[in-house]
Amino acid sequence: MATRVLLRATRVVLSGPVRGYAKKPAMKSKGKNVPKEGLQGPEVCTDPTMLTTYAMGVNYFKDGPEVALKPDSEYPDWLFRIHLGPPKKLEELDPDSIEYWRRLRKYNVWQRNRLKKGKKL
Repeated sequence: MATRVLLRATRVVLSGPVRGYAKKPAMKSKGKNVPKEGLQGPEVCTDPTMLTTYAMGVNYFKDGPEVALKPDSEYPDWLFRIHLGPPKKLEELDPDSIEYWRRLRKYNVWQRNRLKKGKKL
């Protein structure tokens, strides 16, 4: 009996929200019909001499010079053999290569996911 009274007393004292979520910050608007200012990206360099002699946007320091491009002889040969176009289709790849089997595995995963999406529990 005494425990019930004690439990009721603690419920009355501790009543209130169990979780207190933080309030969302209020957005300050400049007016009713004024569009909000969006995020702006970095400035784009259009100077052709800078684009041909420096790797623009590669330097991650705020204050620092851009990275200068070296002559082609100082870069490894494999860098110029990298395939930069769209990915090759499965029929274009050699069946004995590892790229073929990786692509085949990816296609099979996509196929299984498509089939599984239509099934119901």
